[in-house]
Formats: sequence, C-alpha cells, structure tokens
Amino acid sequence: MQATLTQLIQHRSLTKSQAKEIILGIGNDEFSDHEIVGLMVSLQTRSLTLDEIQGFREALLELAVTPEIDASNAIDLCGTGGDGKNTFNISTTTSFVLASMGHQVVKHGNYGVSSMCGSSNVLEQLGVKFSNDSDDLNRQKEQFNLCFLHAPLFHPVMKKVAPLRKSLGIPTFFNIMGPLVNPVQPAYQLTGTFSLELARIYHHVISPHRKNYSVLHSMDGYDEISLTGDTRVFSKLNDTILNARTVEVEQINSREIHGGNSTEEAGQILTRILKGEGTTAQNHVVALNTAQGIITLHSNQNLHEAFQSALSHIKSGEAHHHFESFIKYHKTN
Repeated sequence: MQATLTQLIQHRSLTKSQAKEIILGIGNDEFSDHEIVGLMVSLQTRSLTLDEIQGFREALLELAVTPEIDASNAIDLCGTGGDGKNTFNISTTTSFVLASMGHQVVKHGNYGVSSMCGSSNVLEQLGVKFSNDSDDLNRQKEQFNLCFLHAPLFHPVMKKVAPLRKSLGIPTFFNIMGPLVNPVQPAYQLTGTFSLELARIYHHVISPHRKNYSVLHSMDGYDEISLTGDTRVFSKLNDTILNARTVEVEQINSREIHGGNSTEEAGQILTRILKGEGTTAQNHVVALNTAQGIITLHSNQNLHEAFQSALSHIKSGEAHHHFESFIKYHKTN
C-alpha cells in the first residue's frame, strides 16, 4: 500500500486496481490524515486517468451504504463543482422543477468545499433534514418525486475526509467522484464537469451504467448549461453543442447567474426562482437545464418544446408549491 502511495506522490499514474486499493485503504484506516492530505494534493496537480476514476468509483460504491430505493425511472442531477464560478444552485433548483413536473429525482449532493454553497448547504438552510433511512427516503420519493442523498451519510470515506477537504479549501479528486457514486445508481443522469477532458472521461465511465445520460461542459468553464456561451453535451445517443440560439433566447452575462454571498442568499435565490419570481436569465438557465433533463429521461422529446414547457412551469410558480410541501415534510418529521 505504501508503495502505491509513493508512486502517486511521484506523479505516476495508478492502475485501476491500485486506485481502488487506495480508497479501500482510506476506508480501513490504513492512512494517516497527513498521508490522505498528501494524496489529495498530489492528485490535484494533474488530471486523473480513466483507470484511476474507475478504480476510485468501484471502491467508493463497494464501501457505500446503499438504501433500498427503486431508481429504475429516476434521474440524478449533480455536477462536479470546482469551476470557481459561484453560480446559484442550478442543479438543485432544476431538481425541484423536474420533480414538480412529474419526473422522479434521486439527487446526490454534499456540502460545498471549494464553493460557497453546495446543494447540502442550501437545502439544510431551507429546513431539509438529511436521512439514510430507506423508508423515509421512499416516502419522500413517492410523495414529492424527489429524495436527497447527502453524501456523507452514504459514503464513510467521504465523511472521513470531509474535514481534511474543508481545511484544504480547494477542489480535490473527491469533487470529481461525487456525481459518479450516487449509492443507488439511478438509471438516468444529468451531470456537468469543470473541464472538457473530464467530460469525455465521464462519458466513458457513465455509459455502461445508465439507460441514458447527459454530461455537460460549458466551454467557458461552467459545469452546467450556463447560457453564457456554448455547452458541449455528451449523451448515449449523440454529442452536441447547446447555446442560447438553440432555444432562441439571448446569451447572458455571467453576473446574471451569480449565487450570492451567503447560504441564506443562495436559499432566497432558489426560492424566488421556484416562486416564478426569478430574473429572465435565471429562468432561462433553469428551464434549459430542466429541458435537458427531460430529454435525457425521454429521448424522443424535442428540446425546444421541453424548454418552453419548463419555462412556462417555472413562471407559473407551481414548482414552489411542490417545494413548500417538501420542506414542510422535513420540518414536521
């Protein structure tokens, strides 16, 4: 094991089995905190290989707590983060819009490490209580078409390294792994990455494990469809470019999708959008991400029509009624 760690610190790539061994070693307390920090920093100095990501993924899923949830018709929406853009919580907002439109969402998420506010931060601030109880999660999915899987409750390794990641304050390879290790592995996935190279790797890693998926990378660095420029989309069926012209709207400025300066402000932005009170830019971004989720689930749908349907739904405020019921459930249970 130490030889493998030395190899990594020397910036030499690992085989799939060596990468898996590293994660299993962390899970079995075979490394000190200093060694784990060294491991994370070493990996951050270079790009991960396909073999390494596959090995890390296998080990994290092997060690995971797996709730009994039928996710055969569900979609996960979770990006890597690490893009340094501090957008509002686009995937979380999109999740509630999709769920309120009748689509099943089993969302994986975590606290922000390198970002100000991750999905877990904003949902906790709004009153969501995290759970890994299968009965509770199934009730939420049945009542609201949505349940949220807070990563540290399902991944002992992620829980163990969370304080170390927080102390570093920079993205680590665990950011890359988050979207790949939803413990119930939903049949569909909409995810984004902070680099095109990583999007291509995700395309290969995810493909054997999903009925369909969309891997997003905005060419100006966002890990979601930002409408600030072109977004590359890899799916099981094609490889396309999306932009504002695709859905006949105006390209936006990055300032228009800023996420605020506190968790409270992030929660207010999410709530306003769901109420139908978002800005035009916010509405368009959420509507297009929602539309991409819809065509990921239903590949025969038309993207432009799905966008218009999602936009109308957002403006109606119907998503907020759904969201309010979800929050009320958590505050009373």
